[in-house]
Amino acid sequence: MDKSKLSVDPVIPNLYRKAREEGISTVFDRYEAQQPQCGFGLTGLCCRHCVQGPCRIDPFGEGPQAGICGATAEVITARNLLRQVTAGAAAHVDHAYDVLEVLEQIAQGTESYSIKDQEKLKQVAFTLGIDTANKTEQEIVEEMCQIIYRDFANSGATPMTYLKANSPRERLETWEKLGVLPRNPDREIREALHQTTMGMDADPVNLILKTIRLGLVDGFAGLKLATDLQDIIFGTPQPVVTEANLGVLKEDYVNIIVHGHVPLLSEKIVEWSRKLEDEAKKAGAKGINLAGICCTGNEVLMRQGVPLATNFLAQELAIITGAVDLMVVDVQCIMPSLAEIAACYHTRLVTTMPIVKIPGAEHVPFTTETADEASQQIVRMAIESYQKRNPAKVYIPREKAKVVAGFSVEAIVKALAKLNPDDPLKPLIDNIVSGNILGVVATVGCNNVKVKHDWFHIELVKELIKNNVLVVTTGCSAHALAKAGLMDPAAAEWAGEGLRAVLTAIGTANDLGGPLPPVLHMGSCVDNSRIGDLVIAVANYLKVSPKDLPIAASAPEYQHEKALSIGTWAVAMGIMTHLGVVPPVVGSSKVTRILTQDAEALIGGKFYVETDPYKAAAGIIEHIKAKRALLNL
Repeated sequence: MDKSKLSVDPVIPNLYRKAREEGISTVFDRYEAQQPQCGFGLTGLCCRHCVQGPCRIDPFGEGPQAGICGATAEVITARNLLRQVTAGAAAHVDHAYDVLEVLEQIAQGTESYSIKDQEKLKQVAFTLGIDTANKTEQEIVEEMCQIIYRDFANSGATPMTYLKANSPRERLETWEKLGVLPRNPDREIREALHQTTMGMDADPVNLILKTIRLGLVDGFAGLKLATDLQDIIFGTPQPVVTEANLGVLKEDYVNIIVHGHVPLLSEKIVEWSRKLEDEAKKAGAKGINLAGICCTGNEVLMRQGVPLATNFLAQELAIITGAVDLMVVDVQCIMPSLAEIAACYHTRLVTTMPIVKIPGAEHVPFTTETADEASQQIVRMAIESYQKRNPAKVYIPREKAKVVAGFSVEAIVKALAKLNPDDPLKPLIDNIVSGNILGVVATVGCNNVKVKHDWFHIELVKELIKNNVLVVTTGCSAHALAKAGLMDPAAAEWAGEGLRAVLTAIGTANDLGGPLPPVLHMGSCVDNSRIGDLVIAVANYLKVSPKDLPIAASAPEYQHEKALSIGTWAVAMGIMTHLGVVPPVVGSSKVTRILTQDAEALIGGKFYVETDPYKAAAGIIEHIKAKRALLNL
């Protein structure tokens, strides 16, 4: 593979060359080996839902136009999409449920975790209608858990309490008219799997409506629930300053990388790494250095200031530096190849969750009851591994960038309050009205090996901020933009004049000695709910629907089913959502039309597909200007 086509991150080509020299295959090599990829699968025209298949529809109309059971291209593509969105929702709901169980255990007196943010606890309780007066923290938590558990035990037709409590009335009315209000999240996931089996639903419109319902399951029983409860347990993020890219690894330190998505593990690794510093020094190291990959990295960055190592597509290359003593993983986005690559070095790969085991990795069971014991064991395993490091195999890149992160909604409001303490949102609204801020775009999602690593994220965002669009970001998109220096306040010089003036005014009012960065890091993938909260707050302030705002979302390099479920939630919220990789539905012109055109009239949002970042930026800006015109801005 041509190294110049791998990534815009300068770290990647050198590490890829090192991997080739050492005879190690990476994700880039495996992608090349898969060419050409199946055209039926790429367009969504392959069905494997029963053992009579697989069946394929000829997109040119010359071969089969129906599967063995009679399923058409429309049915197959819509059914496949629903299954993918259901899987994505299941991943986030399972994540949130794990955190819910820990919250319940805190109420029961567990010593492993505690409530770090009493204000967030009261805020969420108020939203759920819980009277907190004269109640202990334990009583509030117990009542909150009971209300949330009732959503998962609901056997009737009543919509989810957590969704109703956190959604604008106009959106609720729209969802109710379309019949997409979810009930019990687990029941919706089960029913969607049933609905997409052989011999079931053959109406593509009905299947797409169910897809929207599963997007709402993800948005409220996954994203929103996980973020709120994690803030209660670990604290709501506030601005922190740190660094990003593989240059954050340190030669004379025990290097531990946390990778995955749920902070129940990573927060404990941070805690015990700090407590066991002296043991590392006795082993000959200067201390313990932590870095993060994927959304676990975002979680401990936001709350603990832990630097970002890299994002999804470069996770193997972190090990190939030869400087990582231990990588510990929990769930989601973990390449099975990590174990094989770790075996080429001294690196220990440790899995921790019962649903994520990898042959060749070491498994240390992690539960709430064993959290402290397991974390100590894992950190000590890293210290042992450090002593076996081979200096001849170590290559630590120099590249790293300054990062200012931690922009929760609460942190943004707090910063704006320095401009207007009595009405914090007013400065933001005034600058949107005046045009200093043309609009706001959220960039989210993954890397995809089909796209030059990080390129789409960075080029799209540079075009947006140049045109006075404020960008907020989460997930692996946040990693890409952090590594590119777009979260350094100095990057404000790349912003348009109006946006730069706003960033400077807010930064000056907060005694930062300069502007805010032009890209605000809002967290992990589940923290897309923070973006939803900000959208709802602005819409409520202006007394309009979220669908009327000059905003958009973009998943420039998405690859995971979770990204599809998040995107579906965003569309259901009324937000135009850009995809930089063609989704596997284009085999059906009807399904494609519904998702990219008809959905806007039905629900307020739609998908917008454009594989060129400059054209995508132009399309997003055109959409924002159209929304401004409708608001007479």
